[in-house]
Amino acid sequence: MKALFLALLALVPASALAQEAAPPKTILFVGNSFTQGAHSAVKRYRADSVTDLNGDGYGGVPALFKRFTEEAGLHWKVSLETQGGKPLAFHYEERRAKLGGKWDVVILQELSSLDRQRPGDASGYLKYAPLLAGMAKQANPSAQVLLMSTWTRADQVYRPGSPWSGKPIDAMANDLRAAAERVRAASRDIAGILPVGQAWDRAIAKGVADPNPYDGIAFGQVDLWTYDHYHGSIYGYYLEALVVFGQVTGIDPKTLGPDERAADDLGISKEQAVALQKIASEQLAAERR
Repeated sequence: MKALFLALLALVPASALAQEAAPPKTILFVGNSFTQGAHSAVKRYRADSVTDLNGDGYGGVPALFKRFTEEAGLHWKVSLETQGGKPLAFHYEERRAKLGGKWDVVILQELSSLDRQRPGDASGYLKYAPLLAGMAKQANPSAQVLLMSTWTRADQVYRPGSPWSGKPIDAMANDLRAAAERVRAASRDIAGILPVGQAWDRAIAKGVADPNPYDGIAFGQVDLWTYDHYHGSIYGYYLEALVVFGQVTGIDPKTLGPDERAADDLGISKEQAVALQKIASEQLAAERR
């Protein structure tokens, strides 16, 4: 029996054994409903595969990231600290005791409109993202802190009363990206930006996603927004997670392929999964250029 075990062990690549023996890399997601995967099946997806520091039982985008890393043969320990409808100021002022620790990667996601009372105002972002990044770098000088630049909200474009009402569909995402660039420039502790909003814009420009959910969804296209035309749908969050996976790990999202398991779990077709993987891959490549 011992000889059989040793023979089987010899068939396992040494690199795989070394990877299994090495401690996992750690990543912390800090954000709100856009990280939780709110109003979609993503919210509770594989919640037992990640650590919710608040005990709310969310899986969300972090759990999708975890699934992708497993499929890629990587070993990551994934945690999240989220609160719906709250800016980064809330996480620093009310939850920072939970955020302590030595993380390899920390992702910070600001409120979708930056400021609830003054949409588009990045003052709070400019103050609190650097403070949170500084905490992460103090605990681990080699930590990589990334800002999540989110998407245009259809409700802010196609309904009146918003600074983005009547503007092109990519205007809000571009403004959010510009704010993230300002924050990044203001802090040496922030390593980069996750271009999720730009990936959504690319999906729309390429005809993968419909630009206006208020007038119906074109045949063959996906709706990146959920029923409130505000939060993401399973497709929107899937694309978000693909961007995170590709940028954090350096692995091309296209390598996940048509049989990617999270897509199948969520009811995303093979063709849709491949199309969204391609969009994420193209956006990350464009960022590198």
